[in-house]
Amino acid sequence: MTKLWTSSRGPIAANETDLLKAKAINALLLQPIDILPSTIGDPIKPFALGLWNEIRPLLRPDANVTALRRATGSYLHSKRYYLATAQPESMRFDLHGRSTGPVSTADRLVAQQRYQSLLQSKEASPAPIAIAAVPPSLTKTEQIRAALLSRRPAQAAQPIK
Repeated sequence: MTKLWTSSRGPIAANETDLLKAKAINALLLQPIDILPSTIGDPIKPFALGLWNEIRPLLRPDANVTALRRATGSYLHSKRYYLATAQPESMRFDLHGRSTGPVSTADRLVAQQRYQSLLQSKEASPAPIAIAAVPPSLTKTEQIRAALLSRRPAQAAQPIK
């Protein structure tokens, strides 16, 4: 798929899961950042390139940088974030929620492909299958070893004369 989307779906509104991810990021910071949604329905805004370098200094002293990376990664690699980034005329935003410029064509295409792959993986994931308990097939050596091991407790119970 190399053709970019030409019709926009409008601003992509944050849902409850997006808010939980945003709260997880803000909980690790000294102050909340304005680019993240704060209520259901707020638009998801693509981050400006290099924004990590501005977020990292805001990390609380008692917080772990790995936790912040994971929290931001969870937000940035979500289906709705990719959808927001892939939209025609989508813009990137700074920490304060101000527009810094349009998302490049290459970045839009990558976001569109990742969004499509997430949709396909969700559709392709099979329903859970109940697995019947099938005894494993044992080799001859394993069968002999199992038979010998099952005899040991019986032999140990006999008194020695």
